[in-house]
Amino acid sequence: MSSILARARRSVGITHESRSRSVDQESSSISSRSGSGLGAPEGHPDTVAGGAVDGAKLEKAASKAAGIDGIGSDDVAKVDVVLAQQNDGDIQYRTMSWQKCAAILFGEYVCLAILSFPWAFKTLGMAGGILATLGMGAIALYTSMTLWRYCMLHPHMLHIADFGYQLFGKTWIAYELTAIALILNNTFIQGLHTLTGSEILNVLSEHGTCTLVFSIAIMLLCFLLTLPRKMENVAMMGIVSAISMGIAILLVLIFTGIQGKEPAGFDPAEPVRITAFAPPGTTFVDGFNAFLNIVFTWVGQICYPSFIAEMKNPEDFPKALYAVTVAEFVLFTLTGIVVYYYCGQYTQTPAVANLGPIFKKISFAFVLPTTIIIGVIYAAVVVKYMFHRITFGTRHYNHNTVRGWTIWTLCCASTWIFGWVIGEAVPFFGVLLSLMSALFDGWFGFIFWAAAYRELNHGKLWKGQKLTRKLETIFNVFLALAGLFIFGPGTYTSVEAIIQSYATGSVKSPFTCANNAV
Repeated sequence: MSSILARARRSVGITHESRSRSVDQESSSISSRSGSGLGAPEGHPDTVAGGAVDGAKLEKAASKAAGIDGIGSDDVAKVDVVLAQQNDGDIQYRTMSWQKCAAILFGEYVCLAILSFPWAFKTLGMAGGILATLGMGAIALYTSMTLWRYCMLHPHMLHIADFGYQLFGKTWIAYELTAIALILNNTFIQGLHTLTGSEILNVLSEHGTCTLVFSIAIMLLCFLLTLPRKMENVAMMGIVSAISMGIAILLVLIFTGIQGKEPAGFDPAEPVRITAFAPPGTTFVDGFNAFLNIVFTWVGQICYPSFIAEMKNPEDFPKALYAVTVAEFVLFTLTGIVVYYYCGQYTQTPAVANLGPIFKKISFAFVLPTTIIIGVIYAAVVVKYMFHRITFGTRHYNHNTVRGWTIWTLCCASTWIFGWVIGEAVPFFGVLLSLMSALFDGWFGFIFWAAAYRELNHGKLWKGQKLTRKLETIFNVFLALAGLFIFGPGTYTSVEAIIQSYATGSVKSPFTCANNAV
């Protein structure tokens, strides 16, 4: 973004001194209101008044540089304020290359959830699973590109809460509800990863100690890894995570092939069988939960604005997006096809559960680093939101001050403690996470970007437009309806799954030392 605005300013003759005077005025306006912390939302860039920058000329120049309709004239002063806060202190945030952004995306998506695709294929059938995977992948790529274009239109936005504010009437309630969803979604995922980490350690150690000890150890390690304040640092962990999980997936595929069609729990009287579509007896709840499993793995857009906000050249984001999407298509479909082919109706989730004890331990050893690092990625996004909310407009945001680092550390600690407590306290946590996903992913994966499309193409949606534009508009109406459908029936199926968990006695005790190995 800095390169885009630099080119824009050069083309319109805006000097650094004139920008600095405007920024100083705007920063003073922010600083006078930022001390209220999490009250709302004083630190939001939209609270600043208009600056001295020639917004119309900058809009035209930025439009040419970015290849979009241009940033809104009322956004120009906000962009200057945000860039000054991000680049003019001891800590400069917008330094991440597209390669490092790709590393974060690989770290986010090359994850344990891939090993649940064979189970979804078992429920939907081979053809049904492949179609659902490829279809959702295409939708995720399209909506992610819409998100990126919207970021280029409003380059002052730093996180998903800013999207909620900008998209839905610039009201405080839209900002706050989106922020609450971000905090709950990400901290619950953090809790899932402390829980999953304890499961892996129980497998590796054959329940060597109390499960709570394992989960606390994972939480403390994740907390320490979240302490770096820049996404660029998290990107290096993303490389380690993707490589580790890639090895784990490869081992699962190899070991599954070695076992042949005799997976764990195999009964010689019931040979492995596969179906093209959902097998007889599949209920709506079962089928929809399997589909949601695929949806939730593809939907990760809640983190993208935070990644783009720290890119040196955010116009390069599509390069990172295309790279990870190609890998996703290959890994998601290949894992589902191979494991389901060999395990059929015996397929369990995650796919390592289909392996014998030795193969399971070897595979799980490589899953552990990924479990930790993905938790750190989601934690970094929510901590950045909280830190921005508290310190934006003050020197603590972009300087190495004792107060700034204290606030950052407390934000890291609070999110990890909250996530760990929820993960251990809620007896049906795994299903509760599905419920949270149903509540939020319909919005962050579909509805938000249909609304963004509407704003990006305001006045060019239908009347007088080409057939391709009309078809695209119809498609975005479908996305909005699909998001509402996921929100409605998705919530219903998740609640039904919670009820079934109690009925079958599969809920765990809270804060238990019992072995939770898969």
